[in-house]
Amino acid sequence: MDDTDRELLRALLADARTSWADLARQVGLSAPAVQERVRKLEREGTVRGSSVRLDPARVGLGVSALVGLQQREGVDADDITRSLAEVAEIEDCWFVAGDETFVVKVRVQDLADLDRTLRVLRHVPGVTRTRTTVVLDTPFEGRSRVL
Repeated sequence: MDDTDRELLRALLADARTSWADLARQVGLSAPAVQERVRKLEREGTVRGSSVRLDPARVGLGVSALVGLQQREGVDADDITRSLAEVAEIEDCWFVAGDETFVVKVRVQDLADLDRTLRVLRHVPGVTRTRTTVVLDTPFEGRSRVL
């Protein structure tokens, strides 16, 4: 990865819908050269696609929580991961070091929905305990940076 790739990544992070021509002007290359570079970054897995970011509250998901999950001894973490992937309310899942084995970010409609989701998480095979932190406000999230 060179400085031009880094410039392209910064531009795409700012606006993933930028045209090839606009990207080309920003980095000083032709549009076909920019398209080729971006496609290469996608093939290598550096760029994992582009997405639409929604306002959770406006789509009915006004409550967020971080839930720590403790793993039972002798249970394979991959088995837990597969079970967690089936829980639609989980937006992100991290395998972590510390008291918990996993931390998941959950988005739900309301507190009753959160209670229901926590009951589901407590019954995931291999999970011994959960610890929940309800998010009161999100000043920012989802930031990415390029070195």
